[in-house]
Amino acid sequence: MNTRPHYCSCCTCPHHPAPLAQEAPAIDPFSINRRDFIAGVSALTVGGFMLASVKATAGAADYAPQRRPITRQPLKVQPVLTYDIPQRREATSWRSWGGIQREEDAVAEKNWITKELGKLKEQSDFPWTFQPVAMVKNAQQAAETAKGDFDVMLIYAAGGSGNVLEKLTVPGKWNLMFLRHDPGPAYLWYEIVSPRFLRKTVDDYGQPGWDPHDVVVDKHADVLWRLRALGGLKNTLGKRLVCIGGASGWGEGGRTAPARTRELWKMDLVDYPYQELAPRIKAARQNEALVSACQENARKFLKERGISLHTTRQFVQNSFILTEVFKDVMDELQTDAMTINSCMGTIMPMSETTACLPLSLLNDAGYQAFCESDFVVIPSGVLLHYISGLPVFLNDPTYPHGNVVTLAHCTAPRKMDGKRSEPAKILTHFESDYGAAPKVEMKIGQVCTNLVPDFASKRWIGFAGTIAANPFLDICRSQIDMRIHGNADTLMEEMKGFHWMMSYGEHLRECQYALKKAGIEFLDLSAKKSA
Repeated sequence: MNTRPHYCSCCTCPHHPAPLAQEAPAIDPFSINRRDFIAGVSALTVGGFMLASVKATAGAADYAPQRRPITRQPLKVQPVLTYDIPQRREATSWRSWGGIQREEDAVAEKNWITKELGKLKEQSDFPWTFQPVAMVKNAQQAAETAKGDFDVMLIYAAGGSGNVLEKLTVPGKWNLMFLRHDPGPAYLWYEIVSPRFLRKTVDDYGQPGWDPHDVVVDKHADVLWRLRALGGLKNTLGKRLVCIGGASGWGEGGRTAPARTRELWKMDLVDYPYQELAPRIKAARQNEALVSACQENARKFLKERGISLHTTRQFVQNSFILTEVFKDVMDELQTDAMTINSCMGTIMPMSETTACLPLSLLNDAGYQAFCESDFVVIPSGVLLHYISGLPVFLNDPTYPHGNVVTLAHCTAPRKMDGKRSEPAKILTHFESDYGAAPKVEMKIGQVCTNLVPDFASKRWIGFAGTIAANPFLDICRSQIDMRIHGNADTLMEEMKGFHWMMSYGEHLRECQYALKKAGIEFLDLSAKKSA
């Protein structure tokens, strides 16, 4: 007899005993009727069915908790116009390059910058604010401006001599520079930003806090995507996550992931033990108003267009109860993000369902909810969520082949575009054949961003891809074939870590920009080569 612990395909938890030779075949919910299916599933479900007999003396309307709002911190930008007012001198050079030569020129430019930023903000799909444009002519004014409350110093470097730019550079803050070329007025630093400021008149870059990619010429759209990246990074750094069952990391390489996450990403990982969760679930199941509300919400959910039920209704109702418990915990700990450890076993007898559908529902509602508590990949999910503004899909990747890779997990959100609910079959969780898990039919032809974090948090891979198919293999329920935009052989050779993260839309340049600020290298497999 084989008594080895059996490790399921998507985690290293030994919660599933190895099947015996005489063991009855797994129950197929599609081949039997509902009565036989209920009789055949684990005895752990018996208590779950008892919920149906609770006399709901309180109506669903009596359960209306005040939830903590889900918000994003706005990025604070301080725009600055640097300039000189030259004085004419005979028979010598008396002015530098540039179209800002008089005070009235500077005032007109300041007003124009204000209008440009106002229009840019109207076009934004993420929160940011900007202070009034500061006008700086000397190092003293620069030093005073640098004392303000901001996240990003956005310098319009029309002119300015001495160490004005150095004085505006604050350790721990981010910096951007905008330069005008066409249609003007031309800026002085359009000529000399690289040799004089970034390289200090030598070949090597030597200005702390700056990178060549922090300089933008003419295109405010290029400022906007950088601000989006920095806004995502701001909201990721220091993020608090509730860790049901503790923080963890996949495999041997992930043992130090929680510590690395706290150090690199400054995240506040709050351990929430199952010993505290179990009585909360029990109390929730005895709350008649809550149970009644969840039964009604489950009924409405199952009637939604595109939803079909292929497990028991009670598993779905229990999933809505578990969702409310998770919201309660996040509210008390003042966050909107969580992850659950040992989700392949420990949670099931407590909740008499699986965490799959609750995590999907939470992501659709704007929360960040991740399975497996794998902090090798979770920081990438938080960052991608805040950059894209969309739910993200933590997934198990397969082996890239023929420019296709299959991605799968049982916890996919349905509102992958942030608005429209994709169709979904509600099945059991695959490995346990228990509970409720969505098989989300994602949009064929949708372009997506895929992040591949490494165990060491030193070099991530990213690539764009197109959803080519929604297969129905004997693997985790939500599954897609992703057509790779780039070289699949390079992906195959460079793969690190295990879990990947995916979102709708292409956000690779923002991810690369933010990751460089965090000290992580990024290989963009879909990068377009310059002509």
